[in-house]
Amino acid sequence: MTLSPLRVAFALPGLHRVDRGAEIAFISVGSELARQGHEVTLIGSGPPRKGAPYRYLQAGLIPRERFERFPRLPALRSETSWEELTFLPGFHKVYRPDEFDVTLTCSFPWMNWALRTRRRNGRRPAHVFVTQNGIWPVQSDDREYGWFGCEGLVCINPEFHEIGRDRYPSALIPNGVDLPRFRAGRSDREAFGLPADKPVVLMVSALIASKQVELGIEAVSRLEGVHLAVAGDGPLRDQLRARADQLMPGRFHNFTTKADRMADVYRSADLFLHLSRDESFGNVYVEAMASGLPTVALDLPRTRWIVGDNATLVPDGNLDALSKGITGTLAEAVNKDRLLQRAASFDWPVIARQYSDFLQDIVSRQKRKPEA
Repeated sequence: MTLSPLRVAFALPGLHRVDRGAEIAFISVGSELARQGHEVTLIGSGPPRKGAPYRYLQAGLIPRERFERFPRLPALRSETSWEELTFLPGFHKVYRPDEFDVTLTCSFPWMNWALRTRRRNGRRPAHVFVTQNGIWPVQSDDREYGWFGCEGLVCINPEFHEIGRDRYPSALIPNGVDLPRFRAGRSDREAFGLPADKPVVLMVSALIASKQVELGIEAVSRLEGVHLAVAGDGPLRDQLRARADQLMPGRFHNFTTKADRMADVYRSADLFLHLSRDESFGNVYVEAMASGLPTVALDLPRTRWIVGDNATLVPDGNLDALSKGITGTLAEAVNKDRLLQRAASFDWPVIARQYSDFLQDIVSRQKRKPEA
């Protein structure tokens, strides 16, 4: 049976303005769905980008940094929620529910509410919520989450799927990777201030407590001659740099770079290290595998589901095991073919086809519902 192309809208305030994991995922899936023949629209706050295969609608907002000192209230529990609230007026000016068969967001409360309540001629598109930022809207006891709802739920890891599948029609669909961009090879280390003749361990991480960059500093500092590169920024920047100066002077490199240079950053390293305890998915694991980098990470269920047996996994908090894991992995020959084979299952066109199948099913269910 040939299925008709869908009219799909992705709505998220950060689209085209920032390149975080959720924004990258929506742009990547939307681009591939458009290439597969669907009519795709993205609605965000950043400027249009040349060459995009989808239609783009822009709505302004007030950035979250302006709300860091604002009060925390139900439905406004963070500066992100305040930012999203300011996105709504412009969003409502450009959004027409009758133009779409299905809408997607990963943001709650305001975007989920807006996409579910706006109607035209008594009907609205089916709404799919993607758990990029967590499963909390589905299971939270906070009172505003009683208004959460969707026709379909995309769960990006098995734990979320286990929680969500009995509550909403659900699909287990991971995030993906841009394989033509993230590929094995070597890049110019000097461009990032890295030594050409020393082992380099790479962390790609925000400098916040949950990412455990300090644990990485402590582990690598024990390894003579090994350098640690951390691509990322955050509120712990000064603290972490001071700790590195104390433990491994001259062997710590912290920098930021544009998103289009990240593939070169991976190719400049010998090993990828990631110690985050709490991530919905962890796109960096797939990017590292696609780049042919061996990985050392914490032994957590979500990590095992992504990397399979293609990484060295160590217990959380065990510094000795972590240092030994890095040393052993650096000494081993890298089986890049196996890494690339694993990464291929996360190729964005593969992931987009899974989205397409799920969205077709959700839209079919919605059409069978009686009109409100």
